[in-house]
Amino acid sequence: MSEFLVNLLGERLANSEKAEIDVQALGSKLSVIGLYFGCSLNGPCKQFNASLCEFYSKFKNSSEHKDKLEIVFVSSDQDQKHWQDFLQEMQWPALPFKERHKKMRLWNRYKVTSILLSVFVDVVTGKVVCRNGLLVVRDDPKGLEFPWGPKPFAEVVAGPLLRSSGHAADSSSLEGSYVGVYFSAHWCPPCRSLTRSWRSRQKTPLNSISVICLGLPFHTQTRVGDHRLNRLYGIQGIPTLILLDTEGCVITRQGRVEVLNDTECRLFPWQPRPVLELSKANAVHLNEGPCLVLFVDAEEEEELEPARELLQPIAEKIMAKYKAKEEETPLLFFVAGEDDMSDSLRDYTNLPEAAPLLTILDMSARAKYVRDVEEITPAVVEQFVDDFLAEMLKPEPI
Repeated sequence: MSEFLVNLLGERLANSEKAEIDVQALGSKLSVIGLYFGCSLNGPCKQFNASLCEFYSKFKNSSEHKDKLEIVFVSSDQDQKHWQDFLQEMQWPALPFKERHKKMRLWNRYKVTSILLSVFVDVVTGKVVCRNGLLVVRDDPKGLEFPWGPKPFAEVVAGPLLRSSGHAADSSSLEGSYVGVYFSAHWCPPCRSLTRSWRSRQKTPLNSISVICLGLPFHTQTRVGDHRLNRLYGIQGIPTLILLDTEGCVITRQGRVEVLNDTECRLFPWQPRPVLELSKANAVHLNEGPCLVLFVDAEEEEELEPARELLQPIAEKIMAKYKAKEEETPLLFFVAGEDDMSDSLRDYTNLPEAAPLLTILDMSARAKYVRDVEEITPAVVEQFVDDFLAEMLKPEPI
């Protein structure tokens, strides 16, 4: 447990009294760590901080599990005084201000795309037990449901579901089906666009998907009137469409992108592809975490095939390794040719015009890693990937 925490957070944390805290001294009984991603200048963070303080105080004073939970603040503040002042309002420790690299590692590991966010992690297994701690604080103020472990999808939605027709259906009707979990709102234009696109293609494989809709019921959809699914999947924005396989496991969290861009559903059910061709349609994936991008001198899709074949076995190996550990893949793979999208990405990240060019781009950390060699071979790519995952590469700012 202590080894996991040290690897996750480092050896020292800070507190409001400007004292250092030994991570290994957090307690032998500790079973869950809450990572609170926030910023002193963010209004919702300030509001949530007050609620979290009340929750934390009650939990530590009255819960039978008081020694099993700790919170750690992971700040996005750019000014140390702002960070220190905000820390004065907290009863829990924080990642030291100077540990920017560790902060970005945590952002990437837990797929943080925006603040405010709170993630609860099992310190024994290292697995996420809850992706939306904000709802835990709101819905379980006394901590009676601790440790808030993830429940199987079927258990979360067990019971009657309400169809838009007004008729009820039992959740057991979802068994053996692909399921879309759709987080939406009627006032949201992108949500309405996705809804219209879905409706227009009901004669495609989309018609075989049962959809649970939170916020916006429509004709084939069922609806759950609480936030259990939000807690399970840690939604950070709408519209979000998560597609589950027939066993209730996540296939993709980017269902919106797939529905809007795979108009004939040829790639349904949109299993993760080891290597993607960079395009405007899938550029959103660049914000999910670190991405290896191989730029090549190619204008036509078929000219990208050699680059894709070079990366494919390496990407498949990485995917299989982390799937076996039940962890998300830490690196996405792209090939990029000569087009406007590639030019825009090069300009934004200030990359040279060379081709071939092997890079790893980490948008959330605003960092890049470049391997500029005359010939890019599988061995070169594998070594580059291994060095990155081992944190042996020095980042350049974007």
